[in-house]
Amino acid sequence: MKKFIGNDWDQILDPIFESDKYRQLHEFIKHEYSTKVIYPDMYHIYTAFKLTPFYKTKVVILGQDPYHNPQQATGMSFSVNPGVALPPSLRNIYKELHNDVGAKIVNHGYLKKWADQGVLLLNAVLTVPYGKANGHQGKGWEFVTDQAIKSLSDRGGVVFILWGKFAQNKIPLIDVNKNFILKSAHPSPLSASYGFFGSHPFSKCNELLKKLGKSPIDWQLPESVAPNDVV
Repeated sequence: MKKFIGNDWDQILDPIFESDKYRQLHEFIKHEYSTKVIYPDMYHIYTAFKLTPFYKTKVVILGQDPYHNPQQATGMSFSVNPGVALPPSLRNIYKELHNDVGAKIVNHGYLKKWADQGVLLLNAVLTVPYGKANGHQGKGWEFVTDQAIKSLSDRGGVVFILWGKFAQNKIPLIDVNKNFILKSAHPSPLSASYGFFGSHPFSKCNELLKKLGKSPIDWQLPESVAPNDVV
């Protein structure tokens, strides 16, 4: 069994990692990193999976692909490294978070605290070339991340938070009899005012977790991030 991740996701995704399709993806990604600037750095491709093991995952927040500018991408959807200016979508997420559950808005965008509690911050595509949003879309990552979504759906008891059309296109992968879906407009400035603001995803998620007999998420992020808490 290949051990790309280092927890139970390796076993869950082993049929994918052993496939010819993944080997082709692996060779493509190796070539991309050797010839271009790719984000996140190669050691953070699987950070979301590493921080949130399969059997600990109780919420999925699905993004499209990593941020494509320097210093931003962390390997977690919507999250940016400490010290990096907040992207517009994350600013809007923080506004809704404050209005929804009263969480104080912090001046960093590092979302590891959510991941540590069982929120899988998953991008559908795990790498991106510098300056080229969606540059690795359709190159094979969806083969991996769709299987992750299906595996969680089959296990059941997961709240899937799907913002925008791209994320909602994954609904056919999810068994709605065994899981919950929260969907709304995307938090980007272009669409946040058309259904994201006022959607209350954080409080609704916690209510659903309680129905599932699971502990709610403490959405309040720390005011600062200690250097030893950055992975």
